[in-house]
Amino acid sequence: MPELGPLGRGDPQQLGPFRLSGRIGEGGQGVVYLGWDAEGGRVAVKLLHVKFSGDVTARSRFARELKAAERVASFCTARVVDADLDGDTPYIASEYIEGRSLREAVEDGGPLAGSALERLAVGTATALTAIHHAGIVHRDFKPDNVLMAADGPRVVDFGIARILDSTGTITSRAVGTPAYMAPEQISGGEVGPPADVFAWGSTLAFAATGTVPFGGNSIAAVLNRVLNDDADLTGLPEPLRGVVRASLTKRPAERPTADEILLRLLGRGSRPGGTAHASTALLTEGLEAAASPTVTPAAPEAPVKRGGRGRRWAAVGAALLVLSAGGAMAAWQWGPYGRAGTPTATPAPETTPPGGPPTEFASVADKAAATREITIAMRDFVPGVALHSQGVWRGFEVDVGTYIAKQLGVPAEGVTFRGSSRDERIGLLNSGEADLVIATYSINDDPVTFAGPYYTAHVDLLVRSGDPYEKPADLAGRKMCSPASNASVGVVQDKVKVQLVPADTYADCMTMLHEGLVEAVPGDDLLLAGFAQRDNIRYKVLGAKLTDERYGVAVKRGDVRTCRAIGGAINQMYEDGTVAALLKRHFGQVDFRPELRMPNLTPCR
Repeated sequence: MPELGPLGRGDPQQLGPFRLSGRIGEGGQGVVYLGWDAEGGRVAVKLLHVKFSGDVTARSRFARELKAAERVASFCTARVVDADLDGDTPYIASEYIEGRSLREAVEDGGPLAGSALERLAVGTATALTAIHHAGIVHRDFKPDNVLMAADGPRVVDFGIARILDSTGTITSRAVGTPAYMAPEQISGGEVGPPADVFAWGSTLAFAATGTVPFGGNSIAAVLNRVLNDDADLTGLPEPLRGVVRASLTKRPAERPTADEILLRLLGRGSRPGGTAHASTALLTEGLEAAASPTVTPAAPEAPVKRGGRGRRWAAVGAALLVLSAGGAMAAWQWGPYGRAGTPTATPAPETTPPGGPPTEFASVADKAAATREITIAMRDFVPGVALHSQGVWRGFEVDVGTYIAKQLGVPAEGVTFRGSSRDERIGLLNSGEADLVIATYSINDDPVTFAGPYYTAHVDLLVRSGDPYEKPADLAGRKMCSPASNASVGVVQDKVKVQLVPADTYADCMTMLHEGLVEAVPGDDLLLAGFAQRDNIRYKVLGAKLTDERYGVAVKRGDVRTCRAIGGAINQMYEDGTVAALLKRHFGQVDFRPELRMPNLTPCR
């Protein structure tokens, strides 16, 4: 990942309204700087090289880049915020995107698999569909030009993109990156949307295998493989393999369109709808699927025939600044695809604008990526779940919070835990005193945004192992502890009539159960197992599962970007076995069968 370099001698200190604080990178056409607007927000500013500033052709290409960027839907790129193409120092400024490139992510962390790969496929197919619907041919779609942002992949670098005119005219000039070029780009044929589809297939093959599908020791060898060889797709699972294979067909007319790819990935056949409204709905569905850790699998199909150019439609909002230097990337690994992880040693860009106040971040994900710090509000005094003792936080939810923070780019030493009561949670999020709340917080209608759930608990009953109780009905007429103000008591009473023995706290209930003064204790099974884990006699959770308690991670209302990133972290936590290991670590001494399957995630809103 490129470091943020200092401004050099001759670099401008200001471009338009933006104060510059460092270099993000440099490409053939220009230099990309980190800039700050008047409100302290970060932007990426691309300046046309001074050697090209007087070149009419170069300025025309720069203008074409801007025009292409402004036509592409902003959800799959980066919003253009300002531009000046007529002055002595032509520049384009865009939204600063947090995230590393797909190439870097795969090279550092290895190939993608499972739902992480599926979400990447859907997200990039959605972006490509939006690009083509805007009448744009990217012409350089590759892993370096896919940024793994917290809320989904963003396709960048329209520096060599072409805009189709009203007659659908396309170019035959061979431009692009050889290993991801389509055969027609190499042979001088027409270069239109099918070339982007071929590059998409090559990019997905790289993501799944970690190997460039048409690599070679020389450009000549690479070009020969693109023209004559079939890619090795054995590392791709079906049905994705069939979709990628169809995309890599040598004949452009036989490749599916981006719409058809997206429809197949969403499990809806292969033919797009015929109206602009239907196209918008398709993109929305693709965007939501890419952000969700569970993607509807496509049904296996034979390769589809490309059915002509897709219907054009007005782009949804403004879009992307092309970064020839490879895009603005912060020093953290990516979240919503299920494998972000160890922060690198590369320092993150500075988070305070020169001479200005601290930045107000658009989301907790942005803050975490830039500052590598996060504050999580917890429920204290719950053994096995979250307990603060002698200055150290321990428990299942503490470890879950640490894992999620790591996926957001925050190392363990950057995580601050604080205790909180139920009544404090919303206020802590709204004031910024807490970034996340992880506190056996069941997803409900509170005015927050819930990510997850990260675990589904159930109201259940705890009994002593060896006692003759296998189901709630066996406890009819028996004594059950009734902790103060606990809703689980009523849930159990609806199932079986028991004698209630009041107690102030769960600790009191556990003492009664240990001494044989009651036969059972009600509550969420995870909480019961946590208390039972501490005792020196063995207990059993009946497994009645009387309710579903979907524990979510609460963020400030409307922070959808962070919600989606957390969803990806939760998905990875189940996929890599972390949840199973944590449940065994914190509750393994109790006769308890925890939920090991990942729960269905609630939509981020």
